[in-house]
Amino acid sequence: MSLRSILRGWIGEVKTSLGHSLFLDRETYVSINNLTLSDANGTTQIDHVIVSRFGVFVVETKNMDGWIFGNERDAQWTQSLFGNNYRFQNPLRQNYRHIKVLSEFLGLPEKKLHSVVMFWGGAKLKTPLPPHVMTKGYARYIKGKTEAVLEEWEVSAIVNALKVGALPKTWKTRRDHVATLKLRFESTTNCPKCSSPLVLRTSKTGPRAGSQFYGCSKYPGCRYVRDAKSDA
Repeated sequence: MSLRSILRGWIGEVKTSLGHSLFLDRETYVSINNLTLSDANGTTQIDHVIVSRFGVFVVETKNMDGWIFGNERDAQWTQSLFGNNYRFQNPLRQNYRHIKVLSEFLGLPEKKLHSVVMFWGGAKLKTPLPPHVMTKGYARYIKGKTEAVLEEWEVSAIVNALKVGALPKTWKTRRDHVATLKLRFESTTNCPKCSSPLVLRTSKTGPRAGSQFYGCSKYPGCRYVRDAKSDA
């Protein structure tokens, strides 16, 4: 990960934090930023977690320009900028993992956690995506959840658990997290999305017939795939 990418990501996180301060009532919504938790596969870094009686909002931020193409099931999305295309991990998949980790860490059912993906910068979404993927209306979307699913004491307990259980916000924590990401996404044994075993398969039809890929053993429940040619 380049310094430029880190800086752009940091700017996006700052914009989101500012949005929390300006548009979300601090008495109702408690924001915890840049949260890193240990899990069975190493560590998970979450940009923002917002805790309220209306659920736990798990926020993935992207600070990007250009056109964004992708769908919910793609492993990667595409950024088109100045005639060039760049691939990046599907943020919905990233947040799926974050929600799984938080659900297990907090002992909360996943239905009480809400996934939010926010693109800052000049990004334009060029393919239909669910309403929790957005380039504007961030605070409005969060405040649109009006059904109380947590008691006040549960909100306090969750905030305390996250603050006590999170790893310290240091460069060492970040370096260790990047290292675990690299190991997880290069693994030929476990799915980086859901931790289930990976299976080496061979495409039988289409233009890639005969090529090998790693697929999650929980398919179709989990549709993670990765080309196996880089392991040759």
